[in-house]
Amino acid sequence: MVPENHPNDAAVDPMVDRLDYPLFVVTAAAGGEMSGCLVGFATQCSIDPPRFLVCVSKENHTYPVALAAPGLAVHLLGADQVELARLFGELTGDTVDKFAAVAWRAGLTGAPVLADCAAYLEGPVRSRHDLGDHVGFIVEPAAGGSGGRSGELTLRRVGHLDAGHPA
Repeated sequence: MVPENHPNDAAVDPMVDRLDYPLFVVTAAAGGEMSGCLVGFATQCSIDPPRFLVCVSKENHTYPVALAAPGLAVHLLGADQVELARLFGELTGDTVDKFAAVAWRAGLTGAPVLADCAAYLEGPVRSRHDLGDHVGFIVEPAAGGSGGRSGELTLRRVGHLDAGHPA
């Protein structure tokens, strides 16, 4: 499903079309359910105190789980992790247990922490913000580290993926 053209598309497209965002997998757990999805809207948003913003589409299976979760884990994908991007971007937790296909452990907040990534952080969600078709989650990093992968996977490398849900 392609969203309708918005009157402001002409204003934003010249800039956004030039950007090549790094890709992340965000994971959450709440009410006995785990979920995770591929995200491209994520960034550090404060230095002191440290905070990280990750945005999840309201159409995504992960959205209601993230809303109920006390915390999130955010994983930067390495440059060669196209298959992991495909797993978390093309398949939906509505029909597939994505975590059966990857190594993971429960993090501090219960969110699954993937064993294989370039880097990760996890921590409690400090606030949630309606941003339109996405909700922004402000995460307070409480743990994190480097993974075994180098570089970063970017949107231009996997722009051909068919999303499991509309963005």
